[in-house]
Amino acid sequence: MAERRRYFSVRGGEWAFAVVGLPLAVVGAVYALAVVYAGALLSLTVLGLPFVAAALLGARGLGALHRWLLQRLLGERVEAPDGLPRPVGLVARGRVVLTDPVAWRALLYLVLRLPLGVLGFAAAAALPPGCGWLVGFPLWGRLLEPGPRPITWMDAASVVLGLLLLSAVPGVVRALTGVDRRLARSLLGPARAQRRVRELETARATLLAENTDRLRRLERDLHDGTQARLVALAITLSLAEDALVPAEGPDLGRLRTLVDLARGQTDDTIAELRRLVRGIHPAALDNGLGEALPELTATTPLPVTVRLDLRERPDEAVERAVYFCAAELLTNVAKHSDARSAELAVSAADGRVSLTVRDDGCGGAALGAGTGLTGLAGRLAAVDGVLRIDSPPGGPTVVTAELPARLC
Repeated sequence: MAERRRYFSVRGGEWAFAVVGLPLAVVGAVYALAVVYAGALLSLTVLGLPFVAAALLGARGLGALHRWLLQRLLGERVEAPDGLPRPVGLVARGRVVLTDPVAWRALLYLVLRLPLGVLGFAAAAALPPGCGWLVGFPLWGRLLEPGPRPITWMDAASVVLGLLLLSAVPGVVRALTGVDRRLARSLLGPARAQRRVRELETARATLLAENTDRLRRLERDLHDGTQARLVALAITLSLAEDALVPAEGPDLGRLRTLVDLARGQTDDTIAELRRLVRGIHPAALDNGLGEALPELTATTPLPVTVRLDLRERPDEAVERAVYFCAAELLTNVAKHSDARSAELAVSAADGRVSLTVRDDGCGGAALGAGTGLTGLAGRLAAVDGVLRIDSPPGGPTVVTAELPARLC
C-alpha cells in the first residue's frame, strides 16, 4: 500500500518541471546544435575558435540555470563545478575555455535534455487531456451524432484504455524526472577529476585535523603523564641518595623502600611510553597485518573470528590504515552493537586490500550516527579507499573497506 501511494504521489514541482522544462529544453538544444553547426562552419576562419570559446561559456551559464531549476522544482542539488582558471594572456584563457570538460558536458546535457523535455511535457500536459478524451469518447459520439446509438466495443475499450493511461501518468512523470536527476548529476556537476581533487582535499583536511588533535593529545599525555612520572622518579632517587649519607650511616630499610618505589615508577613510565608509542605506530605492524590483526582481536572484549588471505604485503601507509580501521570498527562493535560475536576478514591480492567486519548485533550503523564512521571514511579516502556499510535495523552489520595495496 505504501508503494502504491508513493507511485501516485507526484509533487507539484515535478509537474512544473515537466511543463516549464520543455521551453528551456528547446532553447538549450537549439543553442547546442547551433554552436556545433556554426563552430564547424567557422572553423576554417579566424572567428571559429573565439566563437566556440564564447559559446562554451554560454553553455556553462545554461548549465547553471538548469541546476537552479532542478534545485527549486525537484529539490535536487547538483554540486556546482569549479570556476575556470584565469591564466595571463588571451591565448591561454582561450585554451582553458576550449579544453573545459564542464562546458562540453553541459553542451551534451542540453542536447540530451530535449527528448526528455518533450516526453515530460507530453506526459504531464498532453497525456491527461488525451486520457480524458478517451474516457469520454462514448459521450462525445452521442453528443455529436443525433439519434440513438448503441454501445459498442470501441466505447468500452476507449474507457478502459483512457483509465489505464491516466493511471500510468504519475509513474511516467516520476520516471522521467528521475532520469533528469541522474542526467544532471552526471553532466552538470564537477568533472570526475575535479570531484576527485575535492575528495582528496577534504580527506587531507580531515587527516590534518586528526593528526593535529593526535599530536596535542600526545603532548598532553607526555606532559601530564610521562613527565610527571619521571619527575616523581627523580624525586625518589634524590631521597634514596639522601638515605645513603646520613651522619649515623645509611638507612638501609628506608633505602630499600625507596629503591622498590623507584623500580615501580620506572615500570609505570615504561608502560606509559609503550602505550603512547603503540598509538603512533603499533609495533606488531613491523611484521605485517598477519601478526598485528590477531593481536588486535585478542584485546577485544568479545570473541572475534579472524580470516586472513594475505597473498601480498601492502604499503606501510595502507597497512596502518587497515589496522586502525579494524581497531575503530571493532571498538564500535564492542561499544554500540550489543553483539555477541564478530568476524574480521582481510584479503590482499591483485593490488587491492579488502577489510570486512561483521557482527550479529542490533544494526542501525550509518555514517554520521556518532560512531566515528564518518571520520573513518575520510581517513580511508586519503589513501584512495572507500567504506561501505550494510546495517539494517536488527542486524547483522557488515562494514567493508576497500583500499589499493599500493599508493603509487
